[in-house]
Amino acid sequence: MNLSQREKRDLIAQWAFDTSPILGRMHLWLEDVEVEWLRGKTTPEFTQNISFMDGRMERLMAMMVAVTALGTRLFGRFGEGKDQEKSELNRVKKDADAISAYAMSESLWYASRQLPENHAILVCMGEGLMPKVGETREMGSNPQLGFGRVYARPQVAKWLDARVTRLLNDPDYGWHEFWKEIKDSGITVWGAAIDTLENTSRFAKGESTGPLSVIHLFNQPLRITKPYEGYMGHLFLPLEVVRKANEDSVLLDFMTPRDKVVQAIEATYPGIQRQNIHVWTLGGESRIKRLGWLWKQWHDLGIHLVEAGWELPTGMEAFVDSGTYAPTYLVGSWQDDKGRPHLFLVDGYAASAEAMQAVSLAPMLGLDGTLVTFTSKFKLSIEKERHIMSLDPEDPEFHENLGSYFEAPLENEKIEEYKDMIREARDAGMPISDRVIRVDDFFPEKSWDVIALSGYMCDDPFSGAEGVVKIEEGLYRTTARIATPKGDKRITFTLRLMESPVEQKLVFNPLLTRFFYGEDYRNRPVKISDSGRIRNELQTLCTEALEHKRDGRMRVRFDRIPPEVISEDEQEILRDVLQWYKKHHPIWFSWLEID
Repeated sequence: MNLSQREKRDLIAQWAFDTSPILGRMHLWLEDVEVEWLRGKTTPEFTQNISFMDGRMERLMAMMVAVTALGTRLFGRFGEGKDQEKSELNRVKKDADAISAYAMSESLWYASRQLPENHAILVCMGEGLMPKVGETREMGSNPQLGFGRVYARPQVAKWLDARVTRLLNDPDYGWHEFWKEIKDSGITVWGAAIDTLENTSRFAKGESTGPLSVIHLFNQPLRITKPYEGYMGHLFLPLEVVRKANEDSVLLDFMTPRDKVVQAIEATYPGIQRQNIHVWTLGGESRIKRLGWLWKQWHDLGIHLVEAGWELPTGMEAFVDSGTYAPTYLVGSWQDDKGRPHLFLVDGYAASAEAMQAVSLAPMLGLDGTLVTFTSKFKLSIEKERHIMSLDPEDPEFHENLGSYFEAPLENEKIEEYKDMIREARDAGMPISDRVIRVDDFFPEKSWDVIALSGYMCDDPFSGAEGVVKIEEGLYRTTARIATPKGDKRITFTLRLMESPVEQKLVFNPLLTRFFYGEDYRNRPVKISDSGRIRNELQTLCTEALEHKRDGRMRVRFDRIPPEVISEDEQEILRDVLQWYKKHHPIWFSWLEID
């Protein structure tokens, strides 16, 4: 055996050992690992970690997103929503979200057993609280990992979960009290922002590019105190453009008129032609009302708005129907084969979790990112929407101030709705009072660190990453990316399924979903872990139907579960399942109340 063969053998063996908790849980066998450095100082594998985590945790997190991508791609009903009616398309999207959220949650649970004893992971922001595109609010939220989910060793998890529950229920217990207790306890809490399946519509329709799983972990929790999801305006520019503008006493951020942005770009890159400034925003006719004003600014300036099918520097075609996170990696300048300078930047808006994830990439990528909180309704154009959330709902003149942005008089019900949206964001701790939001505003300490992880279900045009590839029956290649301020690596795993397709699908399906499909819960061996699994799955599948009590109990409100989230037949099964577990295992399920 030569040295390269020995190194390859040792590489696979160490990765398999370090990630064995996730591989074992998901019944997978690691056959190969390839590591490619994209940024940073290349070092031999295992000699140096590139984040605030130790090396084993980094590898567990990379395997987590890779496994989530693989399981979702294989068992998440990929492409089954193509050409379907809206109701069936939405059903496919929710099923895909359920698989991705479950795979990541299980992987996080098993990975958290390797955390230092005084550490915990707290999910602070998640994608899925709002209905997906094409859904209405009464359809309920989508399966997700959202605010308040705790992953840690049992005693630490119980301690932190009690404080999170108090945050949700006690009006006299806010962020400052929460943060003080954490600091005084000596417990280290890592915050997380999660989107287990970005580009869900593209996934459900079977598009060949786009869908991925994203989690950002921070060395401290975000200043968020309640579940929250809305929309946020965002603008990402190379840092050198912002610095050049500063030299001329020009402030560049999301609120800046775009003609001043172009002037700064031209000053930074002399000779750049405006048609070679490429601006990526979300597109489509449905977004004309929201984004038309912004598009017109860029168009009038002679700037190229990236359209679907435009060839990116990676050689792949762009899409603009969804997916606001991945394009952030491409922001920057390059020269074409004729030596002409080009610049790619991102503008527009995103859902709040995606926006927060993207803005936390900015410092490590040499970018300047600014955000503005929008309402969750987002009925106005960006021109007006960017001002709404900074209004004071307690101001006696709120009615007049809000009305100035609308063309028609507002009914009292609509005014109260906007007041509630502003209060909701404020009460959740969203920074809404300043001109714009910068990434530091999300953290209690201005010195913070991040590890950004992506798992690719399909090819990613913006980075050139490969999606899940079938090598042969039961053998797949899947790719993950780890990006931190210290470095950026792409890891490609070759994984073999250790079960038959039918059995492997059960491994990746939530326990409750398996009961919906007909598995007999009455004759199935019951383990104490079923209690934790079912509690976690309820929080993933129907978070809006849950009431969290101060004593740790959880009430399931069936009247709050829309049939579009869990069908009426499945709700009957769910009620029977919960009642059966409560009756036959009352101690293990003492936390459960059923309404």
